[in-house]
Amino acid sequence: MSTFLDHQNWRYATKKFDSTKKITTEDLNTLKEAIRLSSSSYGLQPYKIFIVENPELRAKIQLAAWNQSQVTDASHLIVFANQKTIIDSEIDTFFKKMSETREIPLEALAGYQGFMKGKINQLSDDAVNIWNSKQTYLALGNLLNAAAELKIDVTPMEGFDPAQVNEILGLNELGLNTSLMATIGYRHEEDATQHLKKVRKSNEELFITL
Repeated sequence: MSTFLDHQNWRYATKKFDSTKKITTEDLNTLKEAIRLSSSSYGLQPYKIFIVENPELRAKIQLAAWNQSQVTDASHLIVFANQKTIIDSEIDTFFKKMSETREIPLEALAGYQGFMKGKINQLSDDAVNIWNSKQTYLALGNLLNAAAELKIDVTPMEGFDPAQVNEILGLNELGLNTSLMATIGYRHEEDATQHLKKVRKSNEELFITL
C-alpha cells in the first residue's frame, strides 16, 4: 500500500507534456486493460473509449478545448464518450455474455435481467444520460491509478465544449456524448507544476466517522 500511496503522491495533472516521448504499445495496452476492467453500475459499461492519435483530429479538438496544449503535445488523447441511452437489447446482450462467461443458464438469470430492465426503463432520458456519464469517471479512476504505477502522466480534462468534440468525432450519429477527456504521456522537464506540493484537505477536514 505504501507503494500505491507513493504513486499517488508522484502523480499530478500535467500542464506541459514532452511531445517527443511516446507511450509504448505494451504500456498503452496495459492502460486499455485497466480501463476495460473498471467497475461500472451493473457492469454494463455504457460508454465507448476513443484513443485519438490522428494529429488533425487532435488539432481540431484542441480548439474545442480552449487551446490547451496537452491535447496535441501528449502521447495520446483519450476521449470517454457515454451512451445517451440504454435499450433492452443491450441488456439482453449483456446477460447472454454473462451466461456464456459464467456458464449459467440464461433462464436462471431471467429474474435479475427483468429487474435491471425495470430499474433502467423507469429513468428519464436525461437521468440515463447523466448516469452513464458518471460511469466514465470510474473508468478514469482506473486509468489514473494504472498510469501512475507505470510512471505515465495523465491530465483529466473537463475543460472543453462537448458539442464541438461530438461533432468532430461524429459521436451524435453513434448516440454518444463526450463526457470527459484525458491526455496521457510524459511530463516535460520545464513543467514547473511537477515541483509543487499537493494541496489537499487534512484527514480531520475530510473524513467523518459516524
